[in-house]
Amino acid sequence: MDHGFLRAAQECRKSGNPRAKQHEEIMRLENTFMHFLLQHQLAHSRTLNFLILMESVLTAANYIQYYYNMGAIHGNIGESGGINIQGEQVMRLDLMAHQILTHYLSQSRQVLEATSEEVPDEIRFNDEGRYIVYFDPLDGSSNVKHSLPVGFLFGIAKRNLEGPEDFHLRQGREFIAAGMFIIPSGIFTFGIRDAGTWRFLRDDSGVYVRPTRVIFPEDRKSWELCFNSSKRNQFSKKVNDWITAHEGDFNFRYAGSLAVDFHRLLHNGGMFMYPAIVNHRNPSNNRPNGKLRLMYECAVVAFLAHEAGGMAVNEAGDEILDVKPEDRHQRSTLYVGSKPLVQDIAAKLRGK
Repeated sequence: MDHGFLRAAQECRKSGNPRAKQHEEIMRLENTFMHFLLQHQLAHSRTLNFLILMESVLTAANYIQYYYNMGAIHGNIGESGGINIQGEQVMRLDLMAHQILTHYLSQSRQVLEATSEEVPDEIRFNDEGRYIVYFDPLDGSSNVKHSLPVGFLFGIAKRNLEGPEDFHLRQGREFIAAGMFIIPSGIFTFGIRDAGTWRFLRDDSGVYVRPTRVIFPEDRKSWELCFNSSKRNQFSKKVNDWITAHEGDFNFRYAGSLAVDFHRLLHNGGMFMYPAIVNHRNPSNNRPNGKLRLMYECAVVAFLAHEAGGMAVNEAGDEILDVKPEDRHQRSTLYVGSKPLVQDIAAKLRGK
């Protein structure tokens, strides 16, 4: 970027020079994500270490998007032949996204420890790092071979800066930030604790620009319900009764990817549900604890929802942000979206 040009334009505006208008009409200069974050950190008298960390996250997201776009040509859209810690088939792009992200997190020198969906144990980086990161490098990876969107989700917490770090798994309430990239759409949703949820668009140069505050809409006309209707008979009676009572009030949408479904929900309002499976005809296929992962899926969207004026709870009706994780790959049920709907089903789940 030509900083001399920018300084000249700014000086013209300050001096009232009529040439200022001429300068301003030459090009439109966007507010980038990094400028947005810099302003936030300076306004709150915080260190710039967080900018270094987020630069590495954005770089990784750009490379994941690149390899997604080039997948068919480079032969990266198939299965790797491996099984991850979740017992699921691993796609080649899953492993690539994991390797890309761990490389750039390491290069940032800001991360103490990370948890990835793709490996069973914690990943230790820099002993002097200030942050702990939880991430799903490629949410909905089965969509890749169909050229459908996927996501990249992450949550960030601080290490203990006032004493020895005990490496405890953080609740969502302890996150300082969380984010979600929609790939290849080029949309980045980012939440900062007590500062809101924001949307950024990826321009043609790969820079994320144009911060826009995201808040769940209050008008119920756009609200939607989002769940896998094929499993409806496998849900508990409480959940089925609630669906029966409310499904006629809302449109129904379901893409089968948490990131994609939640992205739509943020703009339209309503509720995404991934209930417990308790009535499967083969009892061994029941999932009373849910399927989604607490640390790097449920807690991430719960954080983003909270900062956008929404809410998220589990099957017990407890807020996801308050759940204390016992395992880094812990499963969870999830009900997330507009606060009135989530509060309503939470009361039903709690038996009230």
